[in-house]
Amino acid sequence: MASLITCPHCGTRPKEEFTIRGDASPVRPQLGAAFAAWDAYVHLRDNVRGPMKEHWQHSGGCRRWLVVERDTFSHAVHAVTDAAEFARGQAGGPGPAAKPARPARAAKAATAAKGRGQA
Repeated sequence: MASLITCPHCGTRPKEEFTIRGDASPVRPQLGAAFAAWDAYVHLRDNVRGPMKEHWQHSGGCRRWLVVERDTFSHAVHAVTDAAEFARGQAGGPGPAAKPARPARAAKAATAAKGRGQA
């Protein structure tokens, strides 16, 4: 069985449509930050065994950047959020937290209901 990721824009797709960038948790230092802060941001990463938030791009679909929360040991995907929403949430601005991935049929039904004014 292929691994599947539910894109919030396109629905459930095989993982082969996505490109992984890496850990979504590092925060870019301010421009005037010390060399040590930049060195840590660029070079130091934890090798997590378990739940982790990662940047993925839906390169074979809508090309949007996503934050995928997955278990690096079992490869189970727990949640997928648009990266722009994730960034707003990190900055303390308006924006929902990571939403659990929902099946494509539910996403399509919700979109159809909105179109008919039933949402």
